[in-house]
Amino acid sequence: MKLRTIKTTVYAREFQMGSMRVKQPLPSRHAEQVSPFILLHHAGPTPVEAGRPSARISPHPHRGFEPVTFVFSGKIHHRDSLGNEGFLQAGDVQWMTAGRGVIHSEGPSEQFAAEGGIMEIVQLWINLPRKDKMTAPRYQDIPSSLIPQMEMAGGKWKLKVVAGEFMLEKGPAKTFSPIQAVMIEFEAGATVQLPVPQNFNTMIYVLDGKLEVNEQPVAHRNMVEFANDGDAIQLTSVEKGKMLFLAGEPINEPLVSYGPFVMNTQEEIQQAVLDYETGKMGNLDF
Repeated sequence: MKLRTIKTTVYAREFQMGSMRVKQPLPSRHAEQVSPFILLHHAGPTPVEAGRPSARISPHPHRGFEPVTFVFSGKIHHRDSLGNEGFLQAGDVQWMTAGRGVIHSEGPSEQFAAEGGIMEIVQLWINLPRKDKMTAPRYQDIPSSLIPQMEMAGGKWKLKVVAGEFMLEKGPAKTFSPIQAVMIEFEAGATVQLPVPQNFNTMIYVLDGKLEVNEQPVAHRNMVEFANDGDAIQLTSVEKGKMLFLAGEPINEPLVSYGPFVMNTQEEIQQAVLDYETGKMGNLDF
C-alpha cells in the first residue's frame, strides 16, 4: 500500500454555542470542507453534576444534509417536529437525515442529569448530493451493540465500524454517498495502517491522547486531512486515546450554507428560510 501524506493539520478552536462549549476544527481557515464532511463539533468531556437541571440545545431547523452524533460518554435525549424521540448512551450513534427539513432539539437525558457523569460527543455534518437534499427526513439511532468491532495491533487498537465497508466489516449506517466512519480507541505503543479507497477524501480527528502520523506528532483536539496520493494512512499511538476516522467520496457540486441549511444555490437557501418561517418544517416546543 502507498501511504498518504498530510495535507493539513488543524487545531480545533473552542467557542460557546448556546449552553455548550464546542471545539471546531472544520470548517476553519485551513480547511473549508473535506467533502462530503462539512462541519465537526467536539463537545466535552464535560462533568455534569448529579441533580443539576439539564441544559438542552433549543429547537432548531436543518435542511439539506445529515447531522451525525457520536456519543463517547453520557446520555442524550432528542426530539423532533415529526414526533420522533430517542435516547442514546455511550458508544451509540445517531445518524439523522435532515433532508427537506426538520426541527429538532437535543441535550442530556433526565436520567443522566439526575445521575451526573461525563458528557462527550462529536457532531459531524455530512453533505447530501443534490438529488437527495429534499429527501424525507429520517433517523437511524444505532446502539453500540449493533456496531461491528474489530481489533488491530494485538488488541491495542479497537475499532467500531459505524458506516461503510472497512477491511472485513460493514457498518450499520445507511448513507446516501459512499462513506467510511470508524470510532477508534488506542493504547500506547502500536503502529497500524488503515486502508482508504483512492478516490475518497480522508481525515482523522483526535479527541484525546497522542499519535504520530508519518512521524509527525498529532495531539488531542487536532484534525488531520490527508492528500489523495495513496491508498492507506499510517498511525502510531504514543499515548492512550480515542479518535474518529472519516473517509468519503467527494460530492463535486456547488455548496451554499446559511446557519443550519446546506444547499446548492442561494435561492434554495432563501426557500429553506421561508419554509421554516412559514411552518413547513413543523413545530417543536422544546
